Amino acid sequence: MFSRSLDRLLGSTGVEPRSVKVPLQITALFWVIKLISTAMGESLADWLDGSPNIVVAGLGGVVALLAFVVALRLQFRAVRYVTAVYWFAVAMVATFGTMAADALHQFLGAPYWLSTAFYAAVLALVFWRWWTNERTLSIHSIDTRRREKFYWGAVMATFALGTAAGDWTGDSLQLHYLPSGILFACVIAVPAVAYYLGLNAVVTFWFAYIITRPLGASFADYMDYPKSRAGLGLPHVLVWGSLAAAMIILTALLAVSERRRGEARVSVGEPEHAAAADGARVSYT
Repeated sequence: MFSRSLDRLLGSTGVEPRSVKVPLQITALFWVIKLISTAMGESLADWLDGSPNIVVAGLGGVVALLAFVVALRLQFRAVRYVTAVYWFAVAMVATFGTMAADALHQFLGAPYWLSTAFYAAVLALVFWRWWTNERTLSIHSIDTRRREKFYWGAVMATFALGTAAGDWTGDSLQLHYLPSGILFACVIAVPAVAYYLGLNAVVTFWFAYIITRPLGASFADYMDYPKSRAGLGLPHVLVWGSLAAAMIILTALLAVSERRRGEARVSVGEPEHAAAADGARVSYT
C-alpha cells in the first residue's frame, strides 16, 4: 500500500527503467557538482525558511516541498539516466533535506546532536532495508524501480544527516562554519585515501557522499550567515544564485562530456551492456 501511494505521489508509470538511472562514471566533476549542490541547497533552504515569521517560513517550506516532488516525479518517470533531470532531483533533495533536518531543531526544539543521531539511524535503516531486499548497495545496480526508491531514500537521509552534523559542529560545538568546513574537508580525504588503498568502493563512495553534505553546507553557511555568527554576511539570494549558476554550467559540461563518451562507444560499435560494465570499472576515479 505504501509503495503504491509513493508511486502515485512520484508519478511512477510502473514501467521498469531501461538502464541504470544514475551516473555510471563517478568522476571528479561528479564530486564538484555534488559539493555545489549541497551548498546551494543549504543557502536556498536558509533563504526559504529563514524568516522569523512562521507563516512566511511555512510558505517557504511548501515551495521547497512542491519543487522536491516535481523533481522526483521527473526522475522517476524517466526510463533512463538523464543528466539534467538527475541533478535537478539532487538539488531539490538537498534543499528539502536541509529543511527536514532544520525542522527538528527549529520547530521541535531537538538539539543538533539528537537530530544528527536520528538521521544517522534513519540512514542505517534505509541501508539495512536496501541490503536485505537487494543484497547490494552499489549505485551501478540502480536499474529497477525498487532499487531507485531505496537509492533516493538513502540520498535524502544523507542530506538530512549531513545538515544536522554540520550544524552540530558549527553551532552547538561552537567551531563556527569556516573551521567546521575545513574539518569536513579533512574528513572527506579519508574515503579518498581508503579507496586508493583498495578498500570497498561501495563503502568509500557512500562515506564520501555523506561527508560532502556538511562540507558544502558549512561553507555555504559561512558565506551567508551574519558576521555576528562568524559568517561573511552575504545575502542568501546572492549565495544561492551564484551557486545555482555554477551548478547549471557544470551540469551542462557534464552532459556534453557524457554524451561524447556515449557517442564514442556507439562509433566503435560497443553494445550498451558493455558500456555499462565499462562505466562500473572506471567509477570512483
